[in-house]
Amino acid sequence: MTRLKNLLLPTLTGILLWLAWPPLKFTPLLFFAFVPLLIYADKVKHDKKAGGKIFRNSFYAFFIWNTLSLYWIYNAGQELGVAGAIGIVSVPLLLGSLLMSLAFWVYYRTRKNFGENIGIFALICSWLGYEYLHQEWQLAFPWMTLGNGLAEWHQLVQWYEYTGVFGGSLWILLANVLLYHIYRKASLLKAEGASLKGLIGLGIRFVLHISIPIVFSLWIYTNYKEAGNPSNVVVVQPNVNPFSEKFDGLPPEMQLERLIKLSDSLGQPNTEFFIWPETAIIPLVHEDELPYDGSVETIQRFLSKYKNGNILTGAVTVKWYNDKKTGTARYSKQSSKYYDVYNAGLLIENSPKVQVYHKSKLVPGVESYPYSSLLGFLGNIVIDLGGTSGGYGKDNQNPVLYTQSGIGIAPAICYESIFGAFMADHVRKDAQLICVITNDGWWKNTPGYKQHLIYAKLRAIETRRSVARSANTGISCFINQRGDIIKQTEWWKPAVIKADLNLNTTVTFYSRHGDFIAVLASIFAAGFIILSLLWRFIGKAKK
Repeated sequence: MTRLKNLLLPTLTGILLWLAWPPLKFTPLLFFAFVPLLIYADKVKHDKKAGGKIFRNSFYAFFIWNTLSLYWIYNAGQELGVAGAIGIVSVPLLLGSLLMSLAFWVYYRTRKNFGENIGIFALICSWLGYEYLHQEWQLAFPWMTLGNGLAEWHQLVQWYEYTGVFGGSLWILLANVLLYHIYRKASLLKAEGASLKGLIGLGIRFVLHISIPIVFSLWIYTNYKEAGNPSNVVVVQPNVNPFSEKFDGLPPEMQLERLIKLSDSLGQPNTEFFIWPETAIIPLVHEDELPYDGSVETIQRFLSKYKNGNILTGAVTVKWYNDKKTGTARYSKQSSKYYDVYNAGLLIENSPKVQVYHKSKLVPGVESYPYSSLLGFLGNIVIDLGGTSGGYGKDNQNPVLYTQSGIGIAPAICYESIFGAFMADHVRKDAQLICVITNDGWWKNTPGYKQHLIYAKLRAIETRRSVARSANTGISCFINQRGDIIKQTEWWKPAVIKADLNLNTTVTFYSRHGDFIAVLASIFAAGFIILSLLWRFIGKAKK
């Protein structure tokens, strides 16, 4: 194969994956997007330095996919200048592509040493292992987990209540492997006159592999009934421009007045929740003085007319210490004390009590210093998406916030809503409703905010919890327990919507058992990587 031909099949995989990814509407392409890359790996398996070729060209394919799907991250980093923005966007693009390519390298090494079937098994386990790693480590960015790509067709993945998104990843990978085997069998049939029986058998297996989960999902979707336990919820979208108004142009008092006015326009005597977006309250709120904070007092006066009313709002809070109590605490020369700044959620009710939730899934390189003891230089490029410079503190001491009437809500601040197991943990701790508060305006009018929106549908299915989503500039919405968006706002317009959302106390299989598929695959993947390295070392020693 010439150098140009070497790139054609990997390029095709990258383009197909991009076309299949939300918000584009070609989701079925996911079920054969990997086939060109698998064909390429088969064609070069006997070439000199085949492992290097497969790794490099896999990286090329996945870099195309990641770049075309995630280019919008660049907008969030523009305040750092062109160089800084490129630096921010390159982390998920390069690192994600690298980890994806590693799965194909493991596939090549395992196939070479143990045969085709073991190689395919190693590929599937390694890919799921990469996805799990990219969800759990400090550089986590699980945005491109394959199972997320099915969010547009949520009616077909109702079984996520058992498997989570990793079940979707497994479904997609197995479909690609079956089609790859059909291609190989058809090639042999044409070249060697092999039996047609095996090809027909593979075709039947592929049809069953696709159709059985779909039929099962549609059956669940059609028959699922929500328990009748409604709570009246109002979601507010203030539409404050994050670039020109949020922290500089529009006074905090005017922003708070806008939030209250919009809330009051749809509030009714039985309204239990008003949901406001991420960092809705500015400036910094001191956690040690919450009952006396001016914004909190204004909100409590507003709530006096709503007997059972609660406001969940985003805020940037600060907490002071006499000594360095946390790894993220900073030192203030002015006060000779340490402090943490948090991207937080406040649950404010008709009483002096204010509950605080700290965002703990922080965006690497944006809100946190990943592995700061080893990668301290990242502190120089951390950008500000919440109104303060430097990394945020993180803890999750209050994963569920409770109203006076005992309703448990699971807050998810922005990026946290893409972590299935994280939200499932909230549900295990008695959350009856999921509330997503976010500010997607940083990404401007790009696929980013649309992807973020539809991923929330998968959290509803996994946990069978209704979702109320408040986004500063949109899209805000309500999602029922089947993953249907039942009401939504427009992008970049002030808006307020309300709905009666059913609360749920039933814990799904996935909420109870988490990412068992990915954990098991990761164990196998680690074994295959070790074996691949050992066999390579043994081979070199023999030579």
